[in-house]
Amino acid sequence: MSDADRIHILCVDDHPLFREGIATVIGQQSDMQLVATAATAREAIAQFRQHRPHVTLMDLRLPDMSGIAAISAIRTDFPDARIIVLTTSEGDVEIRRALTAGAYGYVLKSSPHQELVAVIRKVKLGRKHVPTEIAVTFAEHFNIAVLSEREVEVLRRVAEGDRNRDIGTALSISEETVKVHLRHIMDKLGARDRTQAVAIGIRRGIIHV
Repeated sequence: MSDADRIHILCVDDHPLFREGIATVIGQQSDMQLVATAATAREAIAQFRQHRPHVTLMDLRLPDMSGIAAISAIRTDFPDARIIVLTTSEGDVEIRRALTAGAYGYVLKSSPHQELVAVIRKVKLGRKHVPTEIAVTFAEHFNIAVLSEREVEVLRRVAEGDRNRDIGTALSISEETVKVHLRHIMDKLGARDRTQAVAIGIRRGIIHV
């Protein structure tokens, strides 16, 4: 098979060893070719523009900005871009953001490499893929109210150990308003206290620490 006939792949991940592992897996497939790699979102956008890969593997945790922001940027200029999120995160909120940004597939890094190459072939044909276990998690929370941007910021600062007074000062709101936001956050997440709200927020991919 000639290079032109192979599935051209861009791998975006900030861990060199992981990129090397992906290169090994792709190199073993007669119908695939790794045409470029990137360690940051900005590199990913530049490499996509240069190589126009058929499929992009995108991590969500990148040092300069999120993988979701990179997906949005690429899809804005290249609406037909086919991007697979390759990550450790199973949070339903993060899944929702990735799919809304235009991701075609979602694969966990813990998946066997046979699954990854099968999904690459599937996405190359224009078909979408979300693993069953992730689809179940997504469905469980589908109709649950999501946090507003301000509520996410309050929860993030709670996770960092800030007191209500400090949060209010940082966000230029009153301490009482912070308490109202926290009540709404706990109601939406079904949390009994702020500690559990933080734990749920991390698990669902609402915030990261």
